[in-house]
This record gives sequence, structure tokens and C-alpha cells, in this order.
Amino acid sequence: MINDEYFLAALRLASGNDPIPGHVSAAARDVFELRVPRAVTAMPAEGATARGVRGADGPRTVRFVAAGLTFDLEVTVGDGLIDVVGQVFPTPCEGSHVDVRTPHLTLTRSLADSGQFAATGLPPGWLSVVCHRPGQEPVQTRWVRVRP
Repeated sequence: MINDEYFLAALRLASGNDPIPGHVSAAARDVFELRVPRAVTAMPAEGATARGVRGADGPRTVRFVAAGLTFDLEVTVGDGLIDVVGQVFPTPCEGSHVDVRTPHLTLTRSLADSGQFAATGLPPGWLSVVCHRPGQEPVQTRWVRVRP
């Protein structure tokens, strides 16, 4: 495992004589903390675009696929907050759960027998969902920006 201070020191050495600005180091640490070790990243399904989601026209559905797992996410923006209703299939085994993540908040939800879950009241901005299955690598959607 990489020690954060050693990592930042290596970046400083590689950059030459000028020290890395403090805000850049802080941003790098913040991003590093968002990673999910050993996770497989699910990408938007063929033909789908998941660059960003705007809430003005009602719910938006985005499909992500990786490692034999599919995520269907329906994202709704209302009153300045995000609601996510989703389904993971094929239905993961008992004990599986999802983390619905923003950079500042993670909501953990158990999966229904059908693989469905919901998370409401999330702040607008970046969103990712991670499926944890006992005995298997986690699968995460890539980050999607959701705007009101």
C-alpha cells in the first residue's frame, strides 16, 4: 500500500524544483480517497451516454455494464436534490449491497431479492454506485455528473 506522504514526496521530486501547490496536493488526496480498491469499473452500455445527467426533463435512465453485471439507474432531480432508483442484475447473491456515493456522502443500501435499491436526498454533483458481492471483486459505475 502506498503511504500518502511518500506518494506526494515522489510527485514533488518528479516535478522538479517547484513544490506542488497545497491545493493540488489536497485535491490529489481527495481523489485518491474516492477509489475502491480492486474494483472493476462498469462503463455506459453501448449506445448510452453517461457524461452527465440534467434533471429538467424528468427521470433519466443510465445503464452500466462490466464483469457480467448490469446496473440500471434512474436518476431524478427535484427540489435541488438527487434521487436514484436502481437495479443490479443478474440478481447478486444474499449479503450483497450497494454504496451510492457522492464525493462527500455514501449511502449503503441492501439489495432486494430482485436486485433493486433506492437512495434519496443526495446532493447534486458527481455520483457513482458500487456493488459489493460476497467473495467477488466490487463493481463500480464510473462517475456521472448530475445537475439540476
